[in-house]
This record gives sequence, structure tokens and C-alpha cells, in this order.
Amino acid sequence: MSKEFKTYSMDIAGKTLRVDIGRVAAQANGAAFMHYGDTTVLSTITASEKPRDGIDFFPLSVEYEEKMYAVGKIPGGFNKREGKASENAVLTSRVIDRPMRPLFPKDYRNDVTLNNLVTSVDPECRPELVAMLGSAIATAISDVPFCGPCAMTQVGMIDGEFIINPSQKQWDEGDLKLTVASTSTKVIMIEAGANEIPEDKMIEAIYKAHDVNLSIIEFINKMVEEVGKPKHDYVSCAIPEELFAAMKEIVTPAEMEVAVFTDEKQVREENIRQIREKFEEAFADNEEWLALIPEALYQYQKKTVRKMILKDRKRPDGRAINQIRPLAAEVDIIPRVHGSAMFTRGQTQICDIVTLAPLSEIQKIDGLDENVVSKRYMHHYNFPSYSVGETKVSRGPGRREIGHGALAERALLPVLPSIEEFPYAIRAVSETFESNGSTSMASTCASCMSLMAAGVPLKSMVAGISCGLVTGDTDDDYVVLTDIQGLEDFFGDMDFKVTGTYKGITAIQMDIKIHGLTRPIVEEAIARTREARLFIMDGVMSSAIPAPRTHVNEFAPKIVQIKIDPDKIGEVIGQRGKTINTIIEETGVKIDIDDDGNVSVCGVDQESMDKAMNMIKMIVEPLVVGDDYKGKVVKILDCGAIVSLAPNKDGLIHISKLSDKRVAKVEDVVNVGDDVVVKVIKIDERAGRISLSLKDVENK
Repeated sequence: MSKEFKTYSMDIAGKTLRVDIGRVAAQANGAAFMHYGDTTVLSTITASEKPRDGIDFFPLSVEYEEKMYAVGKIPGGFNKREGKASENAVLTSRVIDRPMRPLFPKDYRNDVTLNNLVTSVDPECRPELVAMLGSAIATAISDVPFCGPCAMTQVGMIDGEFIINPSQKQWDEGDLKLTVASTSTKVIMIEAGANEIPEDKMIEAIYKAHDVNLSIIEFINKMVEEVGKPKHDYVSCAIPEELFAAMKEIVTPAEMEVAVFTDEKQVREENIRQIREKFEEAFADNEEWLALIPEALYQYQKKTVRKMILKDRKRPDGRAINQIRPLAAEVDIIPRVHGSAMFTRGQTQICDIVTLAPLSEIQKIDGLDENVVSKRYMHHYNFPSYSVGETKVSRGPGRREIGHGALAERALLPVLPSIEEFPYAIRAVSETFESNGSTSMASTCASCMSLMAAGVPLKSMVAGISCGLVTGDTDDDYVVLTDIQGLEDFFGDMDFKVTGTYKGITAIQMDIKIHGLTRPIVEEAIARTREARLFIMDGVMSSAIPAPRTHVNEFAPKIVQIKIDPDKIGEVIGQRGKTINTIIEETGVKIDIDDDGNVSVCGVDQESMDKAMNMIKMIVEPLVVGDDYKGKVVKILDCGAIVSLAPNKDGLIHISKLSDKRVAKVEDVVNVGDDVVVKVIKIDERAGRISLSLKDVENK
């Protein structure tokens, strides 16, 4: 006998969202079995009974599990089971984490895991959205402390019209990919990729999604009222006020202001190190307080910085509220690579290197999609420990690095040329040389310049900037900061990253540490970022490289393209690839052919590329009687010479057609291996014979 469970449903964008509560995963703190169309996701939340010892952060882990059975596939590879999380899974986990993390209590230290298991995928209902909603619902009805509920909505745009929760096809092909999370009063997260959408249109889309979120939150509240568990008590890890009072007696607020307000990160860190030593010496006999010093010192700095910014409009490095740090940009700093650029903003410095390759190097991604996805432009971001003056072994990119790389990639995708315009696979790698906040936005600027330096014909220049926020006790008491550095990011309430062109926005990523933003804050941040990115493009980037170069770098491969009849593809490839491999061996080029008949020839030597292209044309284009062609003598007969005009296309020069004079022996005129120019004098298609002449060639 099956167990009883509750089912709730509502209509969202013309599709039914159904949530089963109590049907599965009953031992989790909270579980929601989500159905949206034929997409199903099991979202669960679990929490440890006790806080984790020795940490000063909330240990939340968000997982998004893509199971290949969800789309009727068996995983590739030897062991036929899913491996590490895909890039899409990592990015989805981050989008779920960012809006939900601030809604848990700040002094909560219990381990919490949000898990989303994708069990079925309907292309009309994206599983990422279902997992976001499932996480919010599972958490809201659980006994885990949470200041929710919250909800998420996605918005696409086709032909200027907004689409709520678009299908996968609409999401991929539209001009907007926007995800918005909200509480019942405010927006708490924005993630977007856009095709140069104007600021006012983006704000309209954000609040259209917010309106949908409000209706979903009403739906969630109904579930919480009926099946929600009472929130459990927990051990607070808040710093005692007595400790703060004692610290202020040792280091006064005025002394702390002097310590933290400097534009040199190393100077500030040294000042704080000395203050920490004072506290450790003063509390040496109090083991409880001694263990709390790192977190207490962090909060003391945070209160100091926030007070000075909010009340006195004073930033740690002395800048005005809307002032950008000193900027510098240069290109071609690394020899022999296909393109390079370095962008510096204050103590943040990114070097970006571009590599161009044949289309065969396009990345193939096999995920929860009907087909294998091809990724022509790849952006990778690295954040080594030396960039922040630390010593740590590199263990490959983490979720943060993957997220930053994806943001810069999303920022530049709308301005890339089509494959027809520029038939290359493109990889950009951003190396963080130095970091003091907003490296992802510096990565966008550096990547744009290095692409232009590599000769990639971008449609427009792209720049990025981040705005911060410090809030007071009321919604009207706040300060928006242009170009936040690390300290303002750590101690502030918001990191609002926006990239775009002169025309409009190409990407947004907004993180906050509070319970939401009012519309005036969102509008001011978007306006500030436009003003700043125009300043960056006009004042710095254009001076380094005003436009894409008209040709690719000398060390980059050269590519020429033709389009052939798809029915002729087999002739070019030949039996078991014999024909195409012959061309490659003779010329040293690389050849790519797609199913539509687009042929790309890639090489570094123009003469070899021209030769390969002519060989392909000879295969697919019919010979014309009376025209001259280049060929190679491949066989000598008593009656003449066999000349190869192209793979599988040979002709005979009869001995009588070798010369105007009498020829006694074929070898007196030509030998095997000779390159010759011949005229086609007859084609017998029925017999498959081609008659050639050497003596009738004009301008011999």
C-alpha cells in the first residue's frame, strides 16, 4: 500500500507546476518532488544536528545532479556512470546558492546540504528552474531556520517579446537569458545573459519576473501553512557583545579607522595583523575569547568600514562614491600567442590570452540535452594564490573560477562574429596576476581587448564594472559604490556586476548578503554601471586598441572556406577517408567538413592551403572541356601518361598529345612525379575517361 502524501499545483506561464510533499525522501529535513511539464526533480534539504566546530562561516553545500537517464542516455566513458559535475551543474548550483545563502541566520553553523536530483527532462520545461524552485520549497517547509520563502523565475525574449520560463530552444535562441530570485518584498538575485539589451528593457524584464515570483511565494506559503515543520532551535555562534566592548578599549574605533582606510591592501593587512597581535596578547588567558578573535576582528573592521561609508561617505581608499580606481590597458604583452591583453584596475590585474583553432577544436558537451552541444567560444578563468599574496597549491578550477569564467564568456558571446564570418574555434584564458576585487569584470575587459588583438572581428567593444552597496536601518538609507575593491565587497551588502557595449547590457550577475534590494537600488546600480563601462571603453580600452585587427596574428592558423554540395561530401572524404587523408598528407593542412557542406581548410602556409582548396574544388566541381588544369604524372604507359588532376580524378595524355613534334618515347617528355599543366579535350562520362593534352595548353 502506497503512503499518503500531499500534492499542490499552480499554473506558471501556461504550464502546471506540481509539488508532491511527503511522497519520497521522508528522512530528509525537507523534500519536494517537483513536476513541471514532464520535467521532474527531487529537491531535498538536510542539516546536521550540531554546528561544525572551528569555522566562522555558514557551511552550505548546494548540489545539482544531472542523471543521463533523465534524457534516455547512457553516460560515455569506460565505467558508464556519471562523473564529476558538469560546468552547467556547477553554474546551476551557484545560482541556487547565491539567493538562498543570505536568508539563513548569520550565526548558524550547522552543515546544510541542498540536493537536486534531475530524474526527467522535458525540453519545454528547463530542469534548472525546477531545481531552483524545488530548493526554495524544500527549505521553506523544512525545520531548518530560514528567512524565506523565496522564488525564482526565468525570462527569455524573442522579437522583443518577453517569455516567462522559456523552453530550452527559446532560451538558447532568444536575446535574453534572465533568472531573478525574490522574497515577498524584494529582489535578491539577478543573473543574465543578453544580446545588448537596453538598461530600461532589462529593468522591465527583472520586475516582470519579480511579479511572477510573488505569485509563487503565495503558493509556497500555502504549503508552509499546511505541511511546514516548526523551525528547530540551534546553537548561536554570534560574537558576545562583551568581547566587542573589550576590544574597543584596546583599539578604539578611531584607531581602527586609521588601520583600515588605505588604498594599499598590503598596508591594511599589516595594520590588521598588528591589531590582531594586540588582541591575542590581551586575551591570552581567556581561551574562549581567544578562539573568537578572527571572527570578532572581521566584524569590527566591517562595522568600521560600513559606518564610514554610510555616514561620512568615505571609502577606504579615499575615492568618491562613483569614482573608478586607476586604470591601465595594453595589448600584445606576450609574444607568439594569437592574441594577448592586460587590464589593470587598482590592485586588480588580469592578463588574457586568446587561441584560435580550426572548427574541429570546438568543445562537445554531452549533457541533459537532446543532442550533443557544440561550444565554439570557451572562456577559462584562473585565480592562483599568488594573486592575493598567499601560498596554496593549485588543485584546478573551483566553482568560483568556473562561475567567473562563465560570466566573462556570457558577456562576450553576443558580440562574436558568426562561424560564416570567422570560421574559428576560440579559447580565451584569463590569468589573474593580482586581485583586490572585481576580477571577473577585469577579465571581461582584458578578454575583449585580447580578442580584438587576435583579429577576431567583434561587433562591438565590451567592458564590465561592479557596483557595491552599504545599507542602513531603513530602505532609504543606503550608498551605492562604483567599482568596489575587495574590502568593500567583503564588508558590503552587494556585488552587482554588469557588462555591456555602448548599445546595451550583455551580462549581469548580482550577489547580495542582505534580504533583498529595492527597485531604486537596482535602477541606480544599473545606471552607474553603464556610466562606468562607457568611461572604461572610451578612456582606456580604446586607447590600447580602438578596433579589431583586420587580420589574424602571424602565429595563428589561417582558414579559408568554401561550401560544397552536401551530396559531394562523400567524394571529398573518400572510402574510409582515403581521399581527404591524401589531400592532408600532400598539403599539410587540416580540413573540417560539416553536414551542410561547409569545408574549412586550415594551415599556416598560404600556398599549401591554396593547393588543398584547389584539390577539393577539382573533386566537387565538374571539369570543363577546353580549360587548363594542374596535375601530377602518376603513371607512364606505352600509349601516354596518366595524370592525377585530383584524388579519384585521373586523365590520359595520349602520346600524340604530348608535343607538337613526334614523340618516340613518353619518358622523353614527362616522367612520374612531374607537375604539369594540361588541357581537357574530351570527357567520356559513360566510360569514365578524361582525355588530356599537353601540347594544346595555352601559354605553355
